Amino acid sequence: MGEQPIFSARAHVFQIDPATKRNWLPASKHAVTVSFFYDASRSVYRIISVGGTKAIINSTITPNMTFTKTSQKFGQWADSRANTVYGLGFSTEQQLQQFAEQFKEVKEAARLAREKSQERFELANPALNIAAPELSQELSEERHSPPLLTVNGPGEEKLFRSKSAEVELTAEKERVKKMLSEGSMCEINLEAELFTLQDSNSKLVEALQEANSSVDQWKQQLAEYQEETDRLRDQVAELEAQLGHPAAGQTAREELSRTLKELETLLSAKDQEIHNLQSKKTDVGELEKEKEESMQRLEDLERQNGDLADRVQSAEKTLASSREEQDQSEAEVKRIINVLDVKICDLNDLRHSLAKLIDK
Repeated sequence: MGEQPIFSARAHVFQIDPATKRNWLPASKHAVTVSFFYDASRSVYRIISVGGTKAIINSTITPNMTFTKTSQKFGQWADSRANTVYGLGFSTEQQLQQFAEQFKEVKEAARLAREKSQERFELANPALNIAAPELSQELSEERHSPPLLTVNGPGEEKLFRSKSAEVELTAEKERVKKMLSEGSMCEINLEAELFTLQDSNSKLVEALQEANSSVDQWKQQLAEYQEETDRLRDQVAELEAQLGHPAAGQTAREELSRTLKELETLLSAKDQEIHNLQSKKTDVGELEKEKEESMQRLEDLERQNGDLADRVQSAEKTLASSREEQDQSEAEVKRIINVLDVKICDLNDLRHSLAKLIDK
């Protein structure tokens, strides 16, 4: 029995840049279907997403994985086996919450499936089904002992129990947390919103191209209708000329008049449809303008950050210069005070001298 899908959602898929470990790289140009699958034959849960003929996500869920919501519409998880971090950008906060809850449920199911698989392995392995209490106690202690390699001898089974995988996963988890903490959540959100905007823009452009092709077809039909109308009018004129009096072609003229009215009604309807399609062009132009404004705001923010950094450096230099001037001023004040003290002492001596002269 093959894998069965248990949950699906539409999202933009990203992967962490392996070079910088900070920026996100888009794995899909548009929103794609991301599904949870369950393989009953192996008791394995996987997240799979296919873009065209290429699998852009193939992540086996383990109990050690954690799905983290970094914004209202963006979430991520680390896959140590694939040595990458996946990011998903959803169109609504509700879709993100549903995916996070499904991830949590599947993670718990994977944990239970692993425990059951370990129990079946222990029951099926003859080396673990020994009736002696002493050996049973040794095996129980061995489950909680440090990693070791047990060799029972030639031709017998070897039991390898190691926690190196768990240690490696823990170290990988800490490394991913550190790597993600260094990134800018604002940049991630802006990139996700930008790719969502580009997706909407591309869809509108495709719709506009289809509408333009329809407009060309309708214009061609209008030209054919006009040619048919002119031809019919020429035929009416020829019939009137051949019959010599207008009364003979009265019925034909009435039919032609009705046909002309129907054609004029059809032409007015086509003109209205063309007008509606031209109004859609304005919507696409507004969307393009909004995208340019977003890019301009992003550039303005970066420029403002640079200006603020320059102002901080200038303020630090000014503060250092002010402190130096203050130190110089304090030294000058102390010097003046010392000079005043000397002058006061001289004045006191002079007073004493004058007093002595006066007494004499």
